[in-house]
Amino acid sequence: YIMNGTGNLMDFLDEPFPDVGTYEDFHTIDWLREKSRDTDRHRKITTKSKESYWELIKSLLDAWSGWVVMLLIGMLTGTLAGVIDLAVDWMTDLKEGVCLSAFYYSHEQCCWTSNETTFDDRDKCPQWQKWAELMTGHSEGAGAYVLNYFLYVLWALLFSFLAVSLVRVFAPYACGSGIPEIKTILSGFIIRGYLGKWTLLIKTVTLVLAVSSGLSLGKEGPLVHVACCCGNLFCSLFSKYSKNEGKRREVLSAAAAAGVSVAFGAPIGGVLFSLEEVSYYFPLKTLWRSFFAALVAAFTLRAINPFGNSRLVLFYVEYHTPWYMAELVPFILLGVFGGLWGTLFIRGNIAWCRRRKTTLLGKYPVLEVIVITGITAVLAFPNPYTRRSTSELISELFNDCGALESSQLCDYVNNPNMSRPVDDIPDRPAGPGVYTALWQLALALIFKIVITIFTFGMKIPSGLFIPSMAVGAIAGRIVGIAVEQMAYHHHDWIIFKNWCRPGADCVTPGLYAMVGAAACLGGVTRMTVSLVVIMFELTGGLEYIVPLMAAAVTSKWVADAFGKEGIYESHIQLNGYPYLDVRDEFTHRTLATDVMRPRRSEPPLAVLTQDSTTVEDVETLIKDTDYNGFPVVVSRESERLIGFVQRRELTVAIKTARQKQDGVVSSSVVYFTEDNPQVAEACDPQPLKLRRILNLSPFTVTDHTPMETVVDIFRKLGLRQCLVTRSG
Repeated sequence: YIMNGTGNLMDFLDEPFPDVGTYEDFHTIDWLREKSRDTDRHRKITTKSKESYWELIKSLLDAWSGWVVMLLIGMLTGTLAGVIDLAVDWMTDLKEGVCLSAFYYSHEQCCWTSNETTFDDRDKCPQWQKWAELMTGHSEGAGAYVLNYFLYVLWALLFSFLAVSLVRVFAPYACGSGIPEIKTILSGFIIRGYLGKWTLLIKTVTLVLAVSSGLSLGKEGPLVHVACCCGNLFCSLFSKYSKNEGKRREVLSAAAAAGVSVAFGAPIGGVLFSLEEVSYYFPLKTLWRSFFAALVAAFTLRAINPFGNSRLVLFYVEYHTPWYMAELVPFILLGVFGGLWGTLFIRGNIAWCRRRKTTLLGKYPVLEVIVITGITAVLAFPNPYTRRSTSELISELFNDCGALESSQLCDYVNNPNMSRPVDDIPDRPAGPGVYTALWQLALALIFKIVITIFTFGMKIPSGLFIPSMAVGAIAGRIVGIAVEQMAYHHHDWIIFKNWCRPGADCVTPGLYAMVGAAACLGGVTRMTVSLVVIMFELTGGLEYIVPLMAAAVTSKWVADAFGKEGIYESHIQLNGYPYLDVRDEFTHRTLATDVMRPRRSEPPLAVLTQDSTTVEDVETLIKDTDYNGFPVVVSRESERLIGFVQRRELTVAIKTARQKQDGVVSSSVVYFTEDNPQVAEACDPQPLKLRRILNLSPFTVTDHTPMETVVDIFRKLGLRQCLVTRSG
């Protein structure tokens, strides 16, 4: 009678527990386990689909759900990116003036609709008024300048104060770039709420505010975070992804690709960026999915058309002049500059962030943001190159001087008796405007280098791509103009003789700016392949792949000579996230016995036995330790391994059993064996059979396995723990 009773009671545990298999916050997932769970699910669906048509349709829907998620991610990401672009344009111009015909037009849109503009003064139109003109009626003079200056700083302070307050009150996770955390999450770490709905909403809004406040930061990194939030949002609609952390990370990898795709209008670059920089586990299926997500995102952005020129690309260049072998020397020099800037930036920024963590500075995030914004705005306004938004600056630096350019950088001395086609303007001596511009650019370069170090890592969304590209583009343009003038004045030198005839257009300064931008971005992030692809997708300059590659490789070599970590890895280390980098070499010559816990001096290993532990013992063990799981052994004497049981599943199982199964008390024995335990007398408490939650194939290595092999196993299989055995 008792045997039957216990038999029936013990079988109830063969139904699945609620909640088993989810992870705690700030824990690492077990990739192997997630993978096998997904295979089981797949097998179930396949066997069921043969039973009826309805199940077959369900299995087809399940197979399609991956592509549906990608479609949704692409559409939402593209829409958000378009909205962000439009809002940033409008709010950046709001600092200088307002459009009278419709206040929601940016400067450019305002003057498009105007009939009074001439081509030379296309930036001046009666509908667009600067603040001083609007308030006092004077557009020139010292008073107007001071008033404009004051309002510029005031708007900047207002925007950044709003941004930091929103982040602080509603979503503390929305600050920073987000890429270091995304990398950590994709490597199998869990940060609850980092990709939540609030973070998505606040990050989108504060990103607009932060970029418009004129701080030295870009919107590219945060857009990856926003895209991953969208990915997480849509994962929760499908149980295939919401219940399996491993599958969810495949979707997030693809979402990251969509984020870069809309940030730069570079779909292929986005896929490569996800593959090279952020992803940890990237199967071929994810490659196709990210390709599709990036495509949909780019389509959606193109449909919104935020730049109004029916191009996706931020900095489209029109020139296609060839480059010459001798120019590789300045290109490689720019690469060296990029590597040095990358090293300087990483060292400086990490030192500053460490100070923020350890000193009083970290206690006043709002004050810090306001002070930095104040300094930035006050120093930026007098210089026309730092006053406008960074993307406009880069755009101007990349462009070549055509016949119609009204920019100061194009103030060359024209030869009056030259009649040539408009497109191919020969090299000319620099006029006074170019020299003024060079001075202002040199000051802007120093300003950008210093201020970016302090800006990145504050408590507002801040990307890194645009500021580092700006530093490189300024340096490159200066070098380009120098080379151009040298070629003009000394075209009989041996290096210029072969390719620079007098009256020909041989040096393109814009190309140098492009190469410099690539070099600096490469020095900071240590990307190579995806960087070059992003750069030529961004500018449309397909002829310049080789110079870009040369600069990217040089900058990586130079920066790697000073330190192997890029900025994202350095921030991961600074924040102490658990991240096993695939690229690190493991050099120590140790064995598994030297590294395993517990050490000789520590208390012995916490284990459960297969048939002699009571419920009370288990509960005490769980209360006294904070391990994530316990090995199950035959007995305390032999310690031969049977399996491994997760802490979380153990607590859930005991809790459930106490509620649902009669007769389970503190002195009940817990069994992990296959056959039913013998209950000797009726007065003994009910045993509790927990074979179901026992993992019978835990990953083990022997005690003489070299540590580099163990590290490799952890990296490649994504283990959560590994048991060290000696003869079982």
